[in-house]
Amino acid sequence: MSLDRRSILKWSAAAVAAPLVARSARAQGGDTIVIGGSVPLSGRAAETGLNVNNGYLAAQKFFNEELGGVEIAGKRYKIDVRLFDDASDPARASTLIQRHIDQGVDFFLGSFGSNIVLPTAAIVERARKPMMQTGGASDQIYTQGYKNIFCMFPRASRQLYNTIEYFKVLNPAPKSIMVAMANDAFSKTLAEGMIAYGRGKGLPINDVLTLPENITDASNLVNQVRSKRPDVLLATTHDQNSLLIARQLISSNVDVPLLFLTLGPQLHSFREALGNLGNGLYFQQFWDERAPYKDAFFGSAQNFATYYKKHFTRPMAYHTASGAACIVAYAHAMKAANSLDPVKVRDALAALDVESLYGRIKFTAEGDGDPILLGSTVGQVLGGTPEVVFPDAGKTATAVYPAPTWASKRR
Repeated sequence: MSLDRRSILKWSAAAVAAPLVARSARAQGGDTIVIGGSVPLSGRAAETGLNVNNGYLAAQKFFNEELGGVEIAGKRYKIDVRLFDDASDPARASTLIQRHIDQGVDFFLGSFGSNIVLPTAAIVERARKPMMQTGGASDQIYTQGYKNIFCMFPRASRQLYNTIEYFKVLNPAPKSIMVAMANDAFSKTLAEGMIAYGRGKGLPINDVLTLPENITDASNLVNQVRSKRPDVLLATTHDQNSLLIARQLISSNVDVPLLFLTLGPQLHSFREALGNLGNGLYFQQFWDERAPYKDAFFGSAQNFATYYKKHFTRPMAYHTASGAACIVAYAHAMKAANSLDPVKVRDALAALDVESLYGRIKFTAEGDGDPILLGSTVGQVLGGTPEVVFPDAGKTATAVYPAPTWASKRR
């Protein structure tokens, strides 16, 4: 029996991308599908951008070398992924995407970070070209009436529903929850959605702090935690900010029974930086290679992980799998459309409902991922490994709560 993310979650309701050559995509020959875009291979978002990039490239390599391409309307096509390094700069990304449009690219992959996806999505939408992406989940992307932008994640305001369900079953129950949000499009919306839903569920969310978009000093947050001693601190930030927060809590010896950092602990580099002190940290987890997902092309999530590890040295993260799933989604849509016409492929993406290495791919009418089928699980670092600890149907380990103190982890 095939398993989708609904049955697993059951919650209560390193390669460098090749530059684009200065030829029209339509001049590449009749046996190639050109997919353009940009990713942050350098700059502030590079750590996760490289994971997204490797997912895209792993899928391209697999389709071309293992399957001989993808068959559409009786003809087999190789996939030609062409991604520029946007250097984590929205203005640069916009210029590069427009260049792709001008050169005739019909299909796009997105960058990482809502601040980059927001302007590039507008360009692609005006050109009526589809974009599959796994890096922009801000609600702003999905409230513009766009028809061509599709994401492997639910919009930010819906992503932490499962986390709230976990907080509700904690024993002992938390008496005080503090939320700290970075002031960027994704992090702020993620926190606001969590606060509204959590308070509606009766959670004691007593303190809300807004942090700068790029945090250079978290001492004010550390002082607030020291003074108010919340049972839970949930910080919606990107990985660099999360690492800074964790380090300053550690250096100040300020403990939190449950420290939830939405982005950061999923990454090998983050866990490596903290060593044993990273154990016990919670985070969003959208995918685990041990999940029993089946895939029409790779065979399974485990097969994808095995293939990736054989050909890439960079450790996997869930963004790696979701990047590969973007190519898988395109392949399904093109086969369903029986065409490479971008309008027909767009319509097929909108109607997609298929199991994949990443889970069951299905989008809302606005283009973000279905909040149940593509929603997150609750992860925790245990023994240096990212584990799924909630919900029970999908967990890979039992949670440790309250978490051990910093002092005990130093011993």
